[in-house]
Amino acid sequence: MVEGFQASDADWCLVMDGDLQHPPELIPRLLERGERGDGDVVVASRYVGGGGADGLSSWVRHVVSRSSIAVARAMFPVRLRDCTDPMTGFFAVRRSAVDLAALRPRGFKILLEVLTRNKVAVVEEPFVFGERFAGDSKANLRQGLSFLHQLASLRFGRMSRFAIIGGFGAVLNLAIMAGLIHGLGEGYVLAAIVAAAVTITINFLLQERFVFHDLRQGRSVWGRFAESAGFNATEAAIRLPFLVWIVEATTIPPVVAQAVTIAVAFVLRFVFHSRVVYRRGRALARVEDDVPLEGGVSSDGGPRVQ
Repeated sequence: MVEGFQASDADWCLVMDGDLQHPPELIPRLLERGERGDGDVVVASRYVGGGGADGLSSWVRHVVSRSSIAVARAMFPVRLRDCTDPMTGFFAVRRSAVDLAALRPRGFKILLEVLTRNKVAVVEEPFVFGERFAGDSKANLRQGLSFLHQLASLRFGRMSRFAIIGGFGAVLNLAIMAGLIHGLGEGYVLAAIVAAAVTITINFLLQERFVFHDLRQGRSVWGRFAESAGFNATEAAIRLPFLVWIVEATTIPPVVAQAVTIAVAFVLRFVFHSRVVYRRGRALARVEDDVPLEGGVSSDGGPRVQ
Protein backbone atom coordinates (compact mmCIF):
# COMPACT_ATOMS: atom_id res chain seq x y z
CA MET A 1 0.00 0.00 0.00
CA VAL A 2 2.71 2.49 0.95
CA GLU A 3 4.59 1.88 -2.30
CA GLY A 4 1.37 2.40 -4.24
CA PHE A 5 0.70 5.71 -2.47
CA GLN A 6 4.26 6.85 -3.13
CA ALA A 7 4.03 5.96 -6.82
CA SER A 8 0.73 7.80 -7.27
CA ASP A 9 0.32 11.47 -8.10
CA ALA A 10 -3.44 11.49 -7.45
CA ASP A 11 -4.97 13.63 -4.71
CA TRP A 12 -6.87 10.63 -3.34
CA CYS A 13 -5.85 6.99 -3.05
CA LEU A 14 -8.20 4.12 -2.26
CA VAL A 15 -7.54 0.81 -0.51
CA MET A 16 -9.85 -2.18 -0.84
CA ASP A 17 -9.86 -5.96 -1.13
CA GLY A 18 -10.32 -7.45 -4.56
CA ASP A 19 -12.52 -10.38 -3.47
CA LEU A 20 -15.81 -8.43 -3.76
CA GLN A 21 -16.45 -8.48 -0.01
CA HIS A 22 -15.82 -4.75 -0.43
CA PRO A 23 -18.39 -3.56 -3.01
CA PRO A 24 -16.69 -1.68 -5.90
CA GLU A 25 -19.88 0.32 -6.53
CA LEU A 26 -19.19 2.21 -3.29
CA ILE A 27 -15.90 3.66 -4.60
CA PRO A 28 -17.46 6.78 -6.24
CA ARG A 29 -19.33 7.61 -3.04
CA LEU A 30 -16.13 7.41 -0.96
CA LEU A 31 -14.24 9.66 -3.36
CA GLU A 32 -17.13 12.13 -3.64
CA ARG A 33 -17.31 12.36 0.15
CA GLY A 34 -13.58 13.03 0.30
CA GLU A 35 -13.70 15.72 -2.36
CA ARG A 36 -16.26 17.67 -0.33
CA GLY A 37 -13.32 18.67 1.86
CA ASP A 38 -14.65 17.65 5.28
CA GLY A 39 -12.24 14.76 5.82
CA ASP A 40 -8.73 13.49 5.08
CA VAL A 41 -9.70 9.83 5.35
CA VAL A 42 -13.05 8.40 4.25
CA VAL A 43 -13.68 5.08 5.98
CA ALA A 44 -16.15 2.51 4.70
CA SER A 45 -17.48 1.28 8.03
CA ARG A 46 -19.37 -1.90 8.85
CA TYR A 47 -20.45 -0.49 12.20
CA VAL A 48 -21.98 2.89 11.41
CA GLY A 49 -25.71 3.26 10.70
CA GLY A 50 -26.63 1.37 7.54
CA GLY A 51 -23.51 -0.77 7.56
CA GLY A 52 -23.19 -4.47 8.31
CA ALA A 53 -20.64 -7.24 8.86
CA ASP A 54 -22.71 -10.02 7.28
CA GLY A 55 -19.70 -11.41 5.44
CA LEU A 56 -17.92 -12.49 8.61
CA SER A 57 -18.09 -16.25 8.45
CA SER A 58 -19.02 -17.13 12.05
CA TRP A 59 -20.08 -15.72 15.38
CA VAL A 60 -16.47 -16.19 16.53
CA ARG A 61 -15.23 -13.81 13.83
CA HIS A 62 -17.95 -11.32 14.78
CA VAL A 63 -16.78 -11.41 18.39
CA VAL A 64 -13.11 -11.14 17.38
CA SER A 65 -13.87 -8.20 15.08
CA ARG A 66 -15.83 -6.29 17.72
CA SER A 67 -13.27 -7.08 20.42
CA SER A 68 -10.35 -5.97 18.25
CA ILE A 69 -12.05 -2.67 17.52
CA ALA A 70 -12.83 -2.13 21.21
CA VAL A 71 -9.22 -2.79 22.20
CA ALA A 72 -7.82 -0.52 19.48
CA ARG A 73 -10.17 2.36 20.35
CA ALA A 74 -9.41 1.97 24.05
CA MET A 75 -5.67 2.24 23.35
CA PHE A 76 -6.10 5.24 20.99
CA PRO A 77 -9.13 7.15 22.31
CA VAL A 78 -8.08 10.41 20.61
CA ARG A 79 -6.91 9.25 17.20
CA LEU A 80 -9.78 6.76 16.75
CA ARG A 81 -12.59 8.75 18.35
CA ASP A 82 -14.27 9.42 14.97
CA CYS A 83 -13.71 5.96 13.50
CA THR A 84 -16.11 3.12 14.33
CA ASP A 85 -14.24 0.57 12.18
CA PRO A 86 -10.44 1.00 12.29
CA MET A 87 -10.09 -2.66 11.27
CA THR A 88 -11.72 -2.18 7.86
CA GLY A 89 -9.65 -2.64 4.73
CA PHE A 90 -11.82 -0.33 2.64
CA PHE A 91 -11.05 3.39 2.77
CA ALA A 92 -9.85 6.42 0.81
CA VAL A 93 -7.01 8.73 1.86
CA ARG A 94 -6.03 12.25 0.86
CA ARG A 95 -2.40 11.57 -0.01
CA SER A 96 -1.13 14.98 1.12
CA ALA A 97 -2.56 14.46 4.63
CA VAL A 98 -0.45 11.38 5.37
CA ASP A 99 3.25 11.18 6.20
CA LEU A 100 4.03 8.17 4.02
CA ALA A 101 7.57 7.84 5.33
CA ALA A 102 6.22 7.33 8.85
CA LEU A 103 4.05 4.35 7.97
CA ARG A 104 5.31 0.92 9.03
CA PRO A 105 2.33 -1.35 8.27
CA ARG A 106 2.32 -4.87 9.69
CA GLY A 107 -0.06 -7.46 8.33
CA PHE A 108 -3.22 -6.16 6.68
CA LYS A 109 -4.56 -3.62 9.23
CA ILE A 110 -3.32 -0.67 7.18
CA LEU A 111 -5.97 1.83 8.25
CA LEU A 112 -4.97 1.50 11.90
CA GLU A 113 -1.43 2.51 10.93
CA VAL A 114 -2.65 5.52 8.93
CA LEU A 115 -4.93 6.83 11.67
CA THR A 116 -2.61 6.37 14.64
CA ARG A 117 0.53 7.79 13.01
CA ASN A 118 -1.12 10.86 11.49
CA LYS A 119 -3.41 13.66 12.60
CA VAL A 120 -6.23 13.33 10.11
CA ALA A 121 -9.93 14.18 9.99
CA VAL A 122 -12.02 11.04 9.59
CA VAL A 123 -15.46 10.75 8.00
CA GLU A 124 -17.36 7.52 7.45
CA GLU A 125 -19.68 5.93 4.91
CA PRO A 126 -21.63 2.78 5.78
CA PHE A 127 -21.11 -0.41 3.80
CA VAL A 128 -22.18 -4.03 4.10
CA PHE A 129 -19.26 -6.45 4.24
CA GLY A 130 -20.21 -9.05 1.66
CA GLU A 131 -20.06 -12.83 1.57
CA ARG A 132 -16.82 -14.48 0.47
CA PHE A 133 -17.21 -16.21 -2.91
CA ALA A 134 -13.82 -17.94 -3.07
CA GLY A 135 -10.54 -18.30 -1.21
CA ASP A 136 -9.85 -18.35 2.50
CA SER A 137 -9.84 -15.60 5.09
CA LYS A 138 -6.48 -14.20 6.19
CA ALA A 139 -7.69 -14.16 9.79
CA ASN A 140 -5.83 -16.75 11.88
CA LEU A 141 -3.87 -17.01 15.10
CA ARG A 142 -0.70 -15.68 13.50
CA GLN A 143 -2.52 -12.61 12.20
CA GLY A 144 -4.07 -12.12 15.63
CA LEU A 145 -0.64 -12.09 17.25
CA SER A 146 0.61 -9.75 14.53
CA PHE A 147 -2.30 -7.39 15.31
CA LEU A 148 -1.45 -7.38 19.03
CA HIS A 149 2.20 -6.70 18.19
CA GLN A 150 1.12 -3.86 15.91
CA LEU A 151 -1.00 -2.31 18.66
CA ALA A 152 1.83 -2.57 21.20
CA SER A 153 4.34 -1.04 18.80
CA LEU A 154 2.02 1.82 17.89
CA ARG A 155 1.01 2.57 21.47
CA PHE A 156 4.21 1.93 23.36
CA GLY A 157 6.76 1.79 20.56
CA ARG A 158 10.22 0.34 20.83
CA MET A 159 10.21 0.62 24.61
CA SER A 160 7.53 -2.08 24.87
CA ARG A 161 9.75 -4.66 23.21
CA PHE A 162 12.74 -3.47 25.22
CA ALA A 163 10.64 -3.88 28.38
CA ILE A 164 9.59 -7.42 27.47
CA ILE A 165 13.17 -8.49 26.90
CA GLY A 166 14.28 -6.60 30.00
CA GLY A 167 11.60 -8.41 32.00
CA PHE A 168 12.80 -11.76 30.69
CA GLY A 169 16.39 -10.81 31.53
CA ALA A 170 15.37 -9.73 35.03
CA VAL A 171 13.63 -13.05 35.69
CA LEU A 172 16.65 -14.94 34.37
CA ASN A 173 18.99 -12.78 36.48
CA LEU A 174 17.02 -13.50 39.64
CA ALA A 175 16.75 -17.22 38.80
CA ILE A 176 20.52 -17.52 38.33
CA MET A 177 21.16 -15.58 41.49
CA ALA A 178 18.71 -17.69 43.51
CA GLY A 179 20.20 -20.90 42.11
CA LEU A 180 23.75 -19.88 43.03
CA ILE A 181 22.77 -18.75 46.54
CA HIS A 182 20.35 -21.49 47.53
CA GLY A 183 21.51 -24.31 45.28
CA LEU A 184 25.29 -23.97 45.38
CA GLY A 185 25.69 -21.97 48.57
CA GLU A 186 27.52 -19.05 46.92
CA GLY A 187 27.52 -15.57 48.45
CA TYR A 188 24.97 -13.11 47.11
CA VAL A 189 27.62 -10.68 45.80
CA LEU A 190 29.28 -13.31 43.58
CA ALA A 191 25.85 -14.57 42.54
CA ALA A 192 24.84 -11.06 41.49
CA ILE A 193 28.02 -10.64 39.42
CA VAL A 194 27.60 -13.95 37.58
CA ALA A 195 23.89 -13.31 36.94
CA ALA A 196 24.66 -9.87 35.54
CA ALA A 197 27.34 -11.20 33.16
CA VAL A 198 25.05 -13.87 31.74
CA THR A 199 21.98 -11.68 31.32
CA ILE A 200 23.91 -8.75 29.83
CA THR A 201 25.01 -11.00 26.97
CA ILE A 202 21.63 -12.65 26.43
CA ASN A 203 19.73 -9.35 26.58
CA PHE A 204 22.04 -7.82 23.99
CA LEU A 205 21.46 -10.67 21.54
CA LEU A 206 17.68 -10.45 21.98
CA GLN A 207 17.66 -6.65 21.64
CA GLU A 208 19.70 -6.89 18.43
CA ARG A 209 17.10 -9.22 16.95
CA PHE A 210 13.80 -7.88 18.27
CA VAL A 211 14.22 -4.25 19.37
CA PHE A 212 16.94 -2.45 17.39
CA HIS A 213 17.12 -4.68 14.30
CA ASP A 214 16.48 -1.71 11.98
CA LEU A 215 19.21 0.46 13.56
CA ARG A 216 22.21 -1.82 13.16
CA GLN A 217 23.69 -0.04 10.14
CA GLY A 218 26.99 1.79 10.21
CA ARG A 219 29.06 -0.22 12.68
CA SER A 220 30.01 -3.74 13.66
CA VAL A 221 28.10 -5.94 16.06
CA TRP A 222 31.21 -6.09 18.25
CA GLY A 223 31.25 -2.32 18.56
CA ARG A 224 27.62 -2.27 19.62
CA PHE A 225 28.21 -5.15 22.04
CA ALA A 226 31.20 -3.37 23.58
CA GLU A 227 29.15 -0.24 24.26
CA SER A 228 26.12 -2.17 25.48
CA ALA A 229 28.07 -4.51 27.72
CA GLY A 230 30.29 -1.69 28.98
CA PHE A 231 27.31 0.43 30.01
CA ASN A 232 25.41 -2.49 31.54
CA ALA A 233 28.48 -3.70 33.42
CA THR A 234 29.09 -0.19 34.77
CA GLU A 235 25.44 0.15 35.73
CA ALA A 236 25.53 -3.25 37.44
CA ALA A 237 28.69 -2.27 39.31
CA ILE A 238 27.05 0.92 40.51
CA ARG A 239 23.97 -1.03 41.61
CA LEU A 240 26.03 -3.57 43.56
CA PRO A 241 26.82 -1.30 46.54
CA PHE A 242 23.13 -0.43 46.79
CA LEU A 243 22.31 -4.12 46.78
CA VAL A 244 24.80 -4.71 49.59
CA TRP A 245 23.46 -1.74 51.56
CA ILE A 246 19.84 -2.90 51.22
CA VAL A 247 20.64 -6.48 52.24
CA GLU A 248 22.87 -5.51 55.16
CA ALA A 249 20.71 -2.65 56.48
CA THR A 250 17.30 -4.29 56.14
CA THR A 251 15.65 -7.68 56.31
CA ILE A 252 14.92 -7.72 52.56
CA PRO A 253 16.17 -10.96 50.92
CA PRO A 254 19.00 -10.50 48.37
CA VAL A 255 16.92 -11.68 45.39
CA VAL A 256 14.12 -9.20 46.19
CA ALA A 257 16.63 -6.39 46.66
CA GLN A 258 18.21 -7.25 43.31
CA ALA A 259 14.79 -7.04 41.64
CA VAL A 260 14.29 -3.54 43.03
CA THR A 261 17.65 -2.26 41.76
CA ILE A 262 17.07 -3.78 38.29
CA ALA A 263 13.68 -2.07 37.97
CA VAL A 264 15.06 1.33 38.96
CA ALA A 265 17.76 1.16 36.25
CA PHE A 266 15.40 0.19 33.39
CA VAL A 267 14.77 3.64 31.89
CA LEU A 268 18.47 4.54 31.96
CA ARG A 269 19.32 1.36 30.05
CA PHE A 270 16.70 2.04 27.39
CA VAL A 271 17.72 5.67 26.83
CA PHE A 272 21.42 4.74 26.58
CA HIS A 273 20.80 2.02 24.01
CA SER A 274 18.42 4.03 21.84
CA ARG A 275 20.52 7.22 21.94
CA VAL A 276 24.09 5.91 22.08
CA VAL A 277 24.55 2.27 21.08
CA TYR A 278 22.31 2.56 18.00
CA ARG A 279 22.80 6.25 17.22
CA ARG A 280 24.63 5.66 13.91
CA GLY A 281 21.85 3.44 12.65
CA ARG A 282 19.39 6.14 13.69
CA ALA A 283 21.17 8.60 11.42
CA LEU A 284 20.97 6.20 8.45
CA ALA A 285 17.38 5.01 8.74
CA ARG A 286 14.16 6.56 9.93
CA VAL A 287 13.19 4.98 13.23
CA GLU A 288 9.94 3.02 12.95
CA ASP A 289 8.63 4.00 16.36
CA ASP A 290 9.75 7.61 16.67
CA VAL A 291 6.42 8.89 15.37
CA PRO A 292 4.44 11.12 17.74
CA LEU A 293 1.20 9.52 18.88
CA GLU A 294 -1.15 10.91 21.51
CA GLY A 295 1.18 12.94 23.67
CA GLY A 296 3.62 11.92 26.42
CA VAL A 297 7.00 10.36 25.78
CA SER A 298 7.98 8.91 22.44
CA SER A 299 9.09 5.32 22.14
CA ASP A 300 12.77 6.25 21.91
CA GLY A 301 12.67 8.31 25.11
CA GLY A 302 12.16 11.72 23.50
CA PRO A 303 9.13 14.01 23.85
CA ARG A 304 5.98 13.44 21.84
CA VAL A 305 4.07 16.34 20.37
CA GLN A 306 0.36 16.77 19.70
